[in-house]
Amino acid sequence: MWFKREQNKNRRLRRTHVLDVKLRSDQVQATRLRLGLLALVVPAVTVLALVIVWRIGVATLNAFVYENADFAIQQIDVQTDGVIAPEQLRRWTGVKPGANLIALDLAAVKRNLELVSVIDSVSVERVLPRTLKIRVTERDPIAQVNVPRADGATGIAVSVFQLDADGMVMQPLDPRLCTVPLAKMNSELPVIAGVNAFQLQPGRRMELPQVQAALQLILAFDKSPMAGLVDLRRVDISAPGVVIATTGQGSVITFGAENLDQQLRRWRQIYDLGVRQQRAIASVDLAVANNVPVRWMLASAAPVTLTPKAVKPVKNRRKNV
Repeated sequence: MWFKREQNKNRRLRRTHVLDVKLRSDQVQATRLRLGLLALVVPAVTVLALVIVWRIGVATLNAFVYENADFAIQQIDVQTDGVIAPEQLRRWTGVKPGANLIALDLAAVKRNLELVSVIDSVSVERVLPRTLKIRVTERDPIAQVNVPRADGATGIAVSVFQLDADGMVMQPLDPRLCTVPLAKMNSELPVIAGVNAFQLQPGRRMELPQVQAALQLILAFDKSPMAGLVDLRRVDISAPGVVIATTGQGSVITFGAENLDQQLRRWRQIYDLGVRQQRAIASVDLAVANNVPVRWMLASAAPVTLTPKAVKPVKNRRKNV
């Protein structure tokens, strides 16, 4: 009997232990389930809260800033150091009247203007509450290149490109877009001949040494003792190692690429010798260091007068408002 009671007791103890293990397993599973739900719910609630805050912020900015009529552009203050009409500059900006000043993409406005080949640099600034301030620096052409092209109407037409002192290629401005007449000014620009037409891309700089030498000659000529005495009409760069200039008086002057100032002074000395002898230069090769070869014009071909010409006026640069 004692042994039987002992067996019954052991059975009850084993049964209690089994129930306890099952209970702990259920609690662990429930805890894991709650933690898993929390791991999903907390990030979702956080993201939802951030989205709500962001939407509220956007709506607030739109209501009080980006769609606020108090920041609608009423004035586009444009100033340029050149000749482009202010109204044309305003059109090139792409800014619509009444656009929001705060929401305006200033980098896009700057880019729109600098895509125009005759514009060198642009600064754009907001002046709260309703003014857009734009300052433009234009490129100043010093030479031009004439490129023949086929034209169905007349047979052959000429496309004109302009170069500034750095060799930047520009398309000439339409006179209707300017505040001053440009026809006479452009007609006085020296023509650079011998340029490959396929290398003329508006907005790109011409790096060719021959082109750069021609531009340096034009700049040096304007500051030389010969400025105002003759017109520099044409600069040919087709011959290697030299540039050949032709004046409005019919003289052909050959220059080396180096020491342009010294060569221009020698030209003036030869010119003064011709004035004293009542003769005009037909051609001279200044690229030769010693015993410069000079050919004089025949008396019948020489200019009637050898008086100095008026200095070519510098392009007027003004501010347009």
